[in-house]
Amino acid sequence: MHRIPITRSGYDALKEKLKVLQQVERPKVIVALAEARSHGDLSENAEYESAKEKQSYIDAKIREIENKLANAEIIEIDKTKIDQGRIAFGAYVSIKDTNTASVVSYLIVGEDEADFKNGSISITSPLARELIGCRKGDVVEIQTAKSVKEYEIIEISYDKLDK
Repeated sequence: MHRIPITRSGYDALKEKLKVLQQVERPKVIVALAEARSHGDLSENAEYESAKEKQSYIDAKIREIENKLANAEIIEIDKTKIDQGRIAFGAYVSIKDTNTASVVSYLIVGEDEADFKNGSISITSPLARELIGCRKGDVVEIQTAKSVKEYEIIEISYDKLDK
């Protein structure tokens, strides 16, 4: 499996999510299974079936997160060693739509920590792939479902990445 780029805070959040699944959610579902079993005939026991499904889901999520953590590559941004004038993983980028002049800003992060609504996009997203390597003042074209959008890069910063 390939290495998965992630920030330190993203890695820590995944570890916390795993901890909650293992130490809170899974024990709860085991109790629910035991209680449902105590009600007798399992063949027609909806509570038991529901608890079994939930246990399956939680176990799958635990395996998925364990796999992601095992393959994670924590990217530490050392501002003394990178070209801060170029966009790379961990960059906070502001871009202006050249047609509407509207400005949006994004933090480029790993897939598991991307949250478009909160201003972070995955390094593997089409927008981030276009922006990687660009400098302030560069113009990039992004193909959307409806048209081609043109954006000018107006700010690049590495100060907004959580450590």
